[in-house]
Amino acid sequence: MTSFSVATASEAGRHRRREARARHYVMTPPAHFAVEYSINPWMDIETPVDTALALIQWETLRRTYQALGHIVDLVEPVSGLPDMVYAANGGLVVGATAVVANFAYPQRAGEAVAYGDWMVRHGYEPVWTRHTNEGQGDLLVAGSILLAGYGFRTDRRAHGEIAQWLGRPTYSFELVDPRFYHLDTALAVLDDTTVAYYPPAFSNASRVSLRTLFPDAIEVASSDAYAFGLNVVSDGRNVVLPAAATGFAAQLRDAGFNPVGVDLSELLKGGGSIKCCTLEVHS
Repeated sequence: MTSFSVATASEAGRHRRREARARHYVMTPPAHFAVEYSINPWMDIETPVDTALALIQWETLRRTYQALGHIVDLVEPVSGLPDMVYAANGGLVVGATAVVANFAYPQRAGEAVAYGDWMVRHGYEPVWTRHTNEGQGDLLVAGSILLAGYGFRTDRRAHGEIAQWLGRPTYSFELVDPRFYHLDTALAVLDDTTVAYYPPAFSNASRVSLRTLFPDAIEVASSDAYAFGLNVVSDGRNVVLPAAATGFAAQLRDAGFNPVGVDLSELLKGGGSIKCCTLEVHS
């Protein structure tokens, strides 16, 4: 296996003061979590899943957010939707607008209904794309812009639809490695102007675009990327990330962030980790 080399943060990043901001997250307990089908390379229906352990690990993540001062709302899990724990895929909420997911696989279609109902009950204005979109799995807010992934799940044509609704500059990036099937598995937004990413997950053209847009981005090693290390949630200072991504944690410290490791190894069996379990509500 070829390993991608590490590039550390710039000197400016090391000495920059990082500021945390209280966030609003939405999560769904993995009460019905299981691997009953395979729709990504991480899912193996022959591998046993310990739902009780998944619940314990998920609860640790929820309490970590609360200890950091963030609001966590819960969506009731629905029987028959084993992937509903991956709340980030349910949509994208920015201001009063809620883009409801339009899933690529029929096994997950019911999740869009559940998260859409939550959005309506909480006063958001739901909108639906004609083309496939998988919410914050492929749609990441970075300050005043939107970073959008395509190649495996979200249709690039949905990017234009969403950009019109949100009125934000939107940049599209092509994913080329099926192990990194959502943007949030290969790129992490750390604050309004700082990202980390795994270059081999992207097409050559998208790598050029990323380097142009974020010249001081943190580039992670293969070992951390394969541990889903980029599937993180950041409040601008504290970065909650998979505990196994120790190399990336060191890079974050070097760049002035505070890494907070959480073990979600059981939920990784379904192809998800920290960010996948967390839908952020953007003001």
